[in-house]
Amino acid sequence: MNYLILIIVAIAGIALGMYLGKRNGGLISVQSRKKAENKKKILESLKEKGRVVNNDVEKLLGVSDATATRYLDELEKEGKVRQIGTTGHAVYYLLIK
Repeated sequence: MNYLILIIVAIAGIALGMYLGKRNGGLISVQSRKKAENKKKILESLKEKGRVVNNDVEKLLGVSDATATRYLDELEKEGKVRQIGTTGHAVYYLLIK
């Protein structure tokens, strides 16, 4: 009897999880949209200021140091920005035209 209850609860949990995952486009698509919006904000800031540093991105987006670095690395790999400097406070990023 206990196994039957566990199976029913497990099936209900899976069904609820699938329902909630599909609602609002799912968590992954929401995160992807947010990431794209944040990277667009970084590019707009670069157009206005000419250059940005990691701390500028942290403040602009309200994200951690690691997240700001990840966004800037992705933009660099996409060929949209160029990193000047290698480590520390001397590093800044320029928009590739």
